Amino acid sequence: MFHEVFERLGARTVRCINYSCPSSFVALTAVMVFPAKDTGSVPQPPYNAAPCHPSSREIMQIYPEVDAFLLCPTPDSWVQAALQNLDILLIDHANNEKKAAGAAFQFMFQYNDKFDLLAKMSRLAREELRHFEQVIGIIKKRGIPMANISSARYAGSLRKLVRNHNPYRLTDALVVGAIVEARSCERFAALVPHLDADLSKFYASLLKSEARHFQDYLKLAYLYGDEADVDAKIEEIRLAERELIESPDEDFRFHSGVPAL
Repeated sequence: MFHEVFERLGARTVRCINYSCPSSFVALTAVMVFPAKDTGSVPQPPYNAAPCHPSSREIMQIYPEVDAFLLCPTPDSWVQAALQNLDILLIDHANNEKKAAGAAFQFMFQYNDKFDLLAKMSRLAREELRHFEQVIGIIKKRGIPMANISSARYAGSLRKLVRNHNPYRLTDALVVGAIVEARSCERFAALVPHLDADLSKFYASLLKSEARHFQDYLKLAYLYGDEADVDAKIEEIRLAERELIESPDEDFRFHSGVPAL
């Protein structure tokens, strides 16, 4: 099922992401700063004012394959909690980038006979480490003290659905990787319209790579697995993921559920 969706969306999606993005997304990915000039009574926005962005739903329309894959959007209450806990958001985000790079390396060590996997995971690991460097740079610039925080329940709960024997162990883990990347892309899109200019611009810049990582994981799952089996596992994991996103969660994290009252 999702393999067919990929075939239908693939070429159009790549063109949209790389070349044919609508003008609204140009505003999303670049914050224009002009020199001061005499404009009479027209007030000038401050340098760090949040840019005028399209809504998160409009942003996700640029990534239709990601939007179609997830069964639910991020709850508004999570977005509000994120805005009130930017320090935890950034620290957990940095931790997640390290974990994502580590997961890519683990795939490479465990399956060093699969050349397509090696190529995609090598690039993914480099990009995740680069994102980690960027996030810790933001944390340092903002004077946020680093702290050890616990992991979210999210990834661990999804990994419990991975079967422990191959080839299913590989394909299940790839499906989990795909849904984590898809949710990360969707959460960045949910945050972008609400953040200050610098952080909004940074998170917008991550959307393209997150969407590509999602595609890479899912393509590899279909490459190394039986299509019907992969489809069935996707449905199982999507349902579990929706439950994690929509159910109450005691701890706020980047991938946490609805903030518990």
